[in-house]
Amino acid sequence: MASGGLQLLGFVLAFLGWIGIIISTAMPQWKMASYAGDNIVTAQALYEGLWMSCAMQSTGQIQCKVYDSLLKLEGSLQATRALMVAAILLGLVGLFVAVTGMKCMKCMEDDQVKKMRMAVFGGVIFIISGLAALVATSWYGNRVARAFYDPFTPVNTRFEFGSALFIGWAASSLAILGGSFLCCSCPRRETSYPPTRGYPKNASSTGKDYV
Repeated sequence: MASGGLQLLGFVLAFLGWIGIIISTAMPQWKMASYAGDNIVTAQALYEGLWMSCAMQSTGQIQCKVYDSLLKLEGSLQATRALMVAAILLGLVGLFVAVTGMKCMKCMEDDQVKKMRMAVFGGVIFIISGLAALVATSWYGNRVARAFYDPFTPVNTRFEFGSALFIGWAASSLAILGGSFLCCSCPRRETSYPPTRGYPKNASSTGKDYV
């Protein structure tokens, strides 16, 4: 029962982490403009994401523009895109594999060993998915921080961490933690000892004398 509860907890955490990775990938707030200088800007907020850049005016109107060409983007941005998409696809595969190995499901009930292995394998896939998202968000955040502290970067073009990065970090941590719980939910194999053989009783031990 304890392993079943740990397995269910791991699946829920990994599923929430996978949903968070999808949300983080779709959000345009990967970095937001920093207003540390004395420049007067007409927009209330400027955001840039993996797929588009947005500007929210002081009136509350939001205007977004999708990046025109994939080939014109920076190589680091393309790599971040690829890692996040790979994390989403791996999470989808891990979701189906882990569901098959859940104890509450009736799939593969005739072979409990294979069923537990499917749950562990799903946990490993979730861990890889979380690591891919963690690498992508950390790499992107490192680039933002280096550009912010670069003295050659103009003040009006400096950016800070956006909310999508924090969601991505939290989501990847949940996916890794949930996958670890799924891997640990497999009960240990009990050591089986060969059955003890009874010794043949001696006829004299019966206490009967035969003539």
